Amino acid sequence: MSSRTVATVIVALVLLAVLGLMLRSWRRRTARDFALTPGYPQPAVFDRELASAAALYVATTPRDQPLERLAIAGLGFRARGGVSVTPQGVLLELAGSPALFIPADALELVADATWAIDRAVEPGGLLQLGWRLTPGSDAAAAAPVSVDSYFRFSDPADRRAISAAINSITGAGPADPGTPATGRTDFGTEESEV
Repeated sequence: MSSRTVATVIVALVLLAVLGLMLRSWRRRTARDFALTPGYPQPAVFDRELASAAALYVATTPRDQPLERLAIAGLGFRARGGVSVTPQGVLLELAGSPALFIPADALELVADATWAIDRAVEPGGLLQLGWRLTPGSDAAAAAPVSVDSYFRFSDPADRRAISAAINSITGAGPADPGTPATGRTDFGTEESEV
């Protein structure tokens, strides 16, 4: 064999080994997150829309662990879609997945973020939406899991409008969704971090 053939075989074997490790890692992650159920039952009728915008869904991660992607059905991969806010909660409509509803009482925080998983943008270019994910029926005794979902809006005004609308339905901010919201707002607490 020539040295070029040997080098090609070695590179191919290394690439196959890396792909095998990636596949094994994704299977473990999927098994780990199997009991987590995305979203909640949707209301029969939605109230008026407070804000809506097209967005790039980036990822969902465990709370304050923006580099640890969760492999949850419908939320495991990046997708284009839309985010709508009504007085009842937040509706995520992502390409390739059924619509996912998060009720207002499951929302825990809204904040501007700069990076998550493999996406880094200008300071505050992502919207971080913190919420409680319910365990599936197999894990009925388990407590809800706090997660963060990240979204990128092409227009910063859309990010501010969605953030303000979420603040308005949780009682943490202005009722006018046109009012800019900045910083991090943790719902259910009296203080907010700026």
